[in-house]
Amino acid sequence: MSFIETEEQKELRAAVAALTEKYNYRDYVLPKARVGEALTELWDEAGKLGFLGVNLPEEYGGGGAGIYELALVQEEMAANGAGLLLVVVSPAICGTIITKYGTDAQKEKWLPRLADGSTKMVFAITEPDAGSNSHQITTTARRDGDDWIISGQKIYISGVDQAEAILVVSRTEDSKTGKLKPALFIMPTDAEGLVKTQQEMDIIEPDHQYSLFFDDVRLPADALVGQEDAAIAQLFAGLNPERILGAAMAVGMGRYAIDRAVEYAKERTVWKTSIGAHQGIAHPLAQIKIELELAKVMMQKAATLYDAGDEFGAAEAANMAKYAAAEASIRALDQAIQTHGGAGLTKEYGLASMLGAARIARIAPVSREMVLNFVAQHSLGLPKSY
Repeated sequence: MSFIETEEQKELRAAVAALTEKYNYRDYVLPKARVGEALTELWDEAGKLGFLGVNLPEEYGGGGAGIYELALVQEEMAANGAGLLLVVVSPAICGTIITKYGTDAQKEKWLPRLADGSTKMVFAITEPDAGSNSHQITTTARRDGDDWIISGQKIYISGVDQAEAILVVSRTEDSKTGKLKPALFIMPTDAEGLVKTQQEMDIIEPDHQYSLFFDDVRLPADALVGQEDAAIAQLFAGLNPERILGAAMAVGMGRYAIDRAVEYAKERTVWKTSIGAHQGIAHPLAQIKIELELAKVMMQKAATLYDAGDEFGAAEAANMAKYAAAEASIRALDQAIQTHGGAGLTKEYGLASMLGAARIARIAPVSREMVLNFVAQHSLGLPKSY
């Protein structure tokens, strides 16, 4: 991988940064989030400018680039406090899986609209009793003639109210062994038998979370994505980009926090001296700057490995990047609040509300404990602990 970005990548960063200066955190995102409104204007304009589909194939209206470039877009958006959660889900997870495993008809139907942002598809994997363990998913799909019948439930599914369809992770029964195998289906959000319930969350966010219940939802044969027995590979084709984009969002959020802290530390004067001149203020911010840059390098490594086709290398790096970025982002918000003193807890600055959003990255899309389990087992070769 090169540490020198191409001119195209630099121009992309600058263009995204310019867009999100208009849709910045304090003037646009936070007022929307406080009343639970989606960032529709930002999403639509980002789609028209080609930012949302930068990783999707050119033949379907995308930018023909990779996850590196989509992560770049997400990082720059988040650096102005305008990271889009559904970028992680719609183009990164769903778009990637359909690109790699979808039928020609599925690609033609979904990819152009995912690329320009005119539609959204969300991803449903988490279940109440399965958590991060995709091998314990109980949502099942059974044949009924040419159709599929989906039964089960999901929880913490983001943005269902904004989406046209849901990419549902379920399991089919192997007729020979009786074992359940993962399978992915595209389900319309208005499907008969789909019950959607918004969950009450205690954080200020523009995107809502939902629990889903599938009461024998009937889907046509062409709702199946890829092959019935190839879903493990299909699933992880989407989960690595999810972790990379989550890391990018956390890195950007951390950059936003440090920038606000530095601004305040330069302006705030006590005893005729800028508080930023004191090591008690400067050193913690410098330390977090280092941690954010280290997390960003690991995120870039993960994206580079993924785009090069190294799935296992990307999985290790993506998990490490997600872990490092989450920790650095939380520390950045906490230190930004501390730098502001009492002002850091006021509605005017909005930093306390962002801390709750940053805290999500330590839990989702995979908890820090499961990342440590992965690294212990796969990177260090230690016995499996769970």
